Amino acid sequence: MTQTPEQKHPREKQDKQIVDQMFQENITDHNLAELARLRIRYKNFPGAKQLQKDLDSLLEKWNLTEETLFEKTRQIHNQKRVYHQGENSQEDWS
Repeated sequence: MTQTPEQKHPREKQDKQIVDQMFQENITDHNLAELARLRIRYKNFPGAKQLQKDLDSLLEKWNLTEETLFEKTRQIHNQKRVYHQGENSQEDWS
């Protein structure tokens, strides 16, 4: 059986900086949205194992499950805009 080599995500370096910053901060609506966005991005991604572990650690640190994270972020997005135009000059959803 051949193992698939670990892939490098093109946004991994930038995302690692975001995650490292979130470890230094408290829970905010923006940080919850970022965590949810990154969980979706890296779910089932065949690489970025350390980043995925860091995302798990943030969930644990903030006493959340993935289900409660997504529930909270759905509520946040229904109430207000978390991301504002101009915050990121390019789309960052892939």
